[in-house]
Amino acid sequence: MLQNRAVMVEPGLSERHECAVMPSRGIRALVKAMTYEAEDVISVTLTRPDGSGLGAWQPGAHIDVAPGGGFLAQYSLCGPLEAPYWKIAILLDREGRGTSRFIHERLRPGSVIEVGLPRNTFPLLPAKRYQFVAGGIGITPFLAMIEAAGRSGTPWRLAYGGRAAARMGFVDLLSAYGEAVDLYPQDRAGLLPVSSIVDRAGADCALYCCGPEPLIEALQSELQRRGRPPAYVERFRAKADDARGGDGFHVVLARRGAKLWVPPDKSIVEVLEEAGISVPTSCRQGVCGACETRVVSGAIEHRDDLLSDREKEEGRTMLICVSRAKGDTITLDL
Repeated sequence: MLQNRAVMVEPGLSERHECAVMPSRGIRALVKAMTYEAEDVISVTLTRPDGSGLGAWQPGAHIDVAPGGGFLAQYSLCGPLEAPYWKIAILLDREGRGTSRFIHERLRPGSVIEVGLPRNTFPLLPAKRYQFVAGGIGITPFLAMIEAAGRSGTPWRLAYGGRAAARMGFVDLLSAYGEAVDLYPQDRAGLLPVSSIVDRAGADCALYCCGPEPLIEALQSELQRRGRPPAYVERFRAKADDARGGDGFHVVLARRGAKLWVPPDKSIVEVLEEAGISVPTSCRQGVCGACETRVVSGAIEHRDDLLSDREKEEGRTMLICVSRAKGDTITLDL
């Protein structure tokens, strides 16, 4: 396993990178430090360029990060809750859209980047006990949740799995919690034992899961099989990254008095942007919540992976980067 070590500034790579993609409500942040946490996992510590502290945040929050090169991605905050800095951790995804490669290969301490203000679509709700289930880089939101649970005196356990022990970040930090943490490196212990984890979590225990889709689906299926409430989950990416397909429809913008046509091969967000109407967006995959918009009238074909089943049934809001109208017309509070 890689030892935790700071990333040294390399000649030619420490310039301040100007980003081509601006997160909504973005602020400038200085990359204060970068540290290897595990194989292909690097943490980035952020402060304000003048050295002052960044704002408070709650466990489960994430931020948009525009490191430069036109890239934009979302990462969970994982530093101490009351620290004056923000901290994120990035897994190198060689087959991804390029953001993680840019951060690992080009970003260095001293760079000034753009980041968004914290948003929380994965809040830690009050409960009698917690069972946290993390897969790979999905460990990041749980570092702050563990801290918060400890402060409140709420019992908790963590089941943390990864493809290999060498690729599991923050293990040294977690070792301080002793038997409350169960580690399952796949190369030594196999897959996370979902059935046993659910057995151990009683009816009064809130389950939280962040990790790859197969892990989330396995946990939710096991809970459903037992008649238990679903776990609170956060996904790395949408199950189906596709806002297109189906029939075209009209979108009415109630506050502007405008009516636009959304063809089958475009999303609502794309049509709005073509009309010169700017709306907050970030992931464009239906997982971050930046584009959640109130629906005045009309049926919704929800394609996101963020809203709960109850929220989808209520139909008060939709994520316009992926979801569509279920009918000829939908009216939005825009």
